[in-house]
Amino acid sequence: LESAHVTRKRFGQHFLRDEGIIQRIVDAIAPAPGQRLVEIGPGEGAITLPLLRRAGQIAVIELDRDLLPRIAATCKDVGAVEIIHADVLEVDLGALATNARLRLVGNLPYNISSPILFHCMQHLDSIQDMHFMLQREVVDRMAAAPGSKIYGRLSVMLQLACRIEPLLGVPPEAFRPPPKVDSAVVRLTPMPMEARPLRHARLIEQLVRAAFGQRRKTLSNALRDFASATQMRAVDIDPGDRAEQLAPAAFVRLAGHLAQAQDKPESRN
Repeated sequence: LESAHVTRKRFGQHFLRDEGIIQRIVDAIAPAPGQRLVEIGPGEGAITLPLLRRAGQIAVIELDRDLLPRIAATCKDVGAVEIIHADVLEVDLGALATNARLRLVGNLPYNISSPILFHCMQHLDSIQDMHFMLQREVVDRMAAAPGSKIYGRLSVMLQLACRIEPLLGVPPEAFRPPPKVDSAVVRLTPMPMEARPLRHARLIEQLVRAAFGQRRKTLSNALRDFASATQMRAVDIDPGDRAEQLAPAAFVRLAGHLAQAQDKPESRN
């Protein structure tokens, strides 16, 4: 196309341009005909085009109106492209899974990557896998183990729902314009429904949010509105510990115990 798109700061745009890295990402995704590929924020189509060549069809979700004709022109005669002009946070991803579960791909805007990840978590039953480019620090947080300073709410909620595999690091010079941070590509594979703690999902979410909302406090303080020290000890949680010391499964145990305690006072017929 005649001229380069002027990147917009408000959309957090950094376009990938390193051909070697693009190839490695596409190889990791390994798209095939018949799969339901959906790309979030295709930008100028650096990843869109090689994905389309392999799969024959793709849907893209793009907020920047100026990029839409560019994407259409880039992909013309290569395959079938469905262009969705929208903010991904307002898109019902489940509704896009028409004939197959979604394979989500995206170089996510770093300023709203966490909200996008949590939005995807709402539609896991419709998703086969996700391959996202994110700030390196976010990928490290996603995969962090208990006891680490960077282990937090994002780590727990994602690890309860998905298998997380960091795939490759990407330096700033691989983009136009170069971001001020290192990036990384991660694969998220939703666990089967029976392996995800769906029964007390809302309570688990509340416990995790409260625990990490005041991560310097002990659990007995941070969770005082939810659980007593006795209730924590009943499921092998030390009330004197801090949130970052709890494995994801501990939050699930506590939620189950609290839900059971709530059910006891009134017998239900």
